[in-house]
Amino acid sequence: MATKITTKKPLVGNRRSHALNATKHAQRPNNQSFTIDGEKIITTVREARSFSKEPRVRKCDKKNKEAA
Repeated sequence: MATKITTKKPLVGNRRSHALNATKHAQRPNNQSFTIDGEKIITTVREARSFSKEPRVRKCDKKNKEAA
């Protein structure tokens, strides 16, 4: 069973026609199933992209490590 780790919920509102009829409408997040380190998780694609990115090292961080 996949573990759900996202906290995003649908954005809910009304569709409005020219006659001002209100119809319920939901924009759902793009939830997908991914395998990370052999464990299946359910998360949004936007959050999965951040998992795949390596931590960026800034130039000032490199200089501070070399000086220490």
